[in-house]
Amino acid sequence: MRAQFAKFKNETKQYNDSIRLFNEISSLYISISEDSLNFKKLRTFLDTELDRKKIEIPYRLQLSVNKKVIGEIGDDTLPEETLQTYSKSAYQKPGEKLGLRFANISKAVWKKSMFGILLSTLLSLAIISSLLYLLRIIRRQKQLAEIKNDLISNITHEFKTPITTISTALEAIQHFEAIKDPEKTQKYLSISDKQLKKLHVMVEKLLETATLDSEKLLLKKESVDVIDFVQKVTEKQRTLSNEKTLSFRSNVESLLTDIDPFHFENAITNLIDNALKYGGDTVEVNVTKVLETIEITVSDNGNAIDKSQREKIFDKFYRIPKGNTHDVKGFGIGLYYTKKIIEKHNGTIQLVPNANHTIFKITLLS
Repeated sequence: MRAQFAKFKNETKQYNDSIRLFNEISSLYISISEDSLNFKKLRTFLDTELDRKKIEIPYRLQLSVNKKVIGEIGDDTLPEETLQTYSKSAYQKPGEKLGLRFANISKAVWKKSMFGILLSTLLSLAIISSLLYLLRIIRRQKQLAEIKNDLISNITHEFKTPITTISTALEAIQHFEAIKDPEKTQKYLSISDKQLKKLHVMVEKLLETATLDSEKLLLKKESVDVIDFVQKVTEKQRTLSNEKTLSFRSNVESLLTDIDPFHFENAITNLIDNALKYGGDTVEVNVTKVLETIEITVSDNGNAIDKSQREKIFDKFYRIPKGNTHDVKGFGIGLYYTKKIIEKHNGTIQLVPNANHTIFKITLLS
């Protein structure tokens, strides 16, 4: 029984070895019988794959042995600019090389993608521009809010002082029997009258500012000797400020031009008043005739205006920030008013850059 089992086991092992040998021989047989490329099938595979990828491109597949072409398929003609790749298969024979040459479609791909790229770029630029514009609007609104709050604070402070002074004077007359003393009564009435005039001037400035941008403000021009006119305005300001030196100079004695005396005087007064308030100890007013133009400059030896503030000083209600102080009064409309009045006289006003002086220059046609 054991002998029969051993015989059966030995026969089974031989049978399995025969099957294994047959498989190996069969596999070797297939490899040998298919050792050449079937270009017709290969082209079918390539065309099918290119169609599946939706790629339309001319190509040429070439098989060479020792640099000798033994077979090729593909388009007869290829463009001048081509790309080439080679097979790295381990089944190739020594010296055998399979290469694929195809048209360089970088430009074609670029052209097809150009519309999408341009559209994406335009949309990106539009989004960035919108964000920048939004930031600009937000910053502008913030500045306007700060200017509004500063204006309200200034108006409150400016109006509060004369109102308090008038109330105090009237209270003294009414409750402290000052009315029985004619001299004191006259003094309190004089103080009240002066403060009321000050209030009137401030209200007029605010009302005039509201009409500057419209056509409601009409100038009443007349022929005036601008040299004598500016000199008198300078002398008037000199009498009001004894603490600083204010001088006037001109290179001509007389010069006639058409101006509105009232508004032009206010414009020159604003410049001199600003120089006396904000500037140094010496203020100079010059009137110069240069060819066919008249140049009026108001300069002082105070600190120069910061570069970041130069473009803003002519804006309505704008004041150079100096913290929460009221040592220098005003609404921030003086330079704005002056600029508009000079422009209505067909002239220009500018801040001349200077490291040691603050110089405002008005240019008019003579």
